[in-house]
Amino acid sequence: QVHLVESGGGLAQAGGSLRLSCAASGRTFSNYAMGWFRQAPGKEREFVVAISWSGGNTYYADSVKGRFTISRDNAKNTVYLQMNNLQPEDTAVYYCAARARRSTFYITKQDAYEYDYWGQGTQVTVSA
Repeated sequence: QVHLVESGGGLAQAGGSLRLSCAASGRTFSNYAMGWFRQAPGKEREFVVAISWSGGNTYYADSVKGRFTISRDNAKNTVYLQMNNLQPEDTAVYYCAARARRSTFYITKQDAYEYDYWGQGTQVTVSA
């Protein structure tokens, strides 16, 4: 089992920034690719960004590319999401997710069902 706890959500104004953290416990963190997803009211959960086991590979949804940055610190068992130039359409509950390593080569997974463990989510609200 991997236990994930997100933090850092809150209220921001358009153009502002927030930094989300996701702390993991329970298994060897570096064996898990990590992803961030978000879900706005009345909408399906959508992929935001993913990062490989070592952090060497990242993949962003077009909607956040150039504004959001994912990183991880395997020594601290934590993945981060730096969100800059936030817009009202970024308002959502943000979830981090972990996917156990299954192969030698890393392939980005964008579908929620591909991930094994989820955090409880943290609310991000951006006002215009």
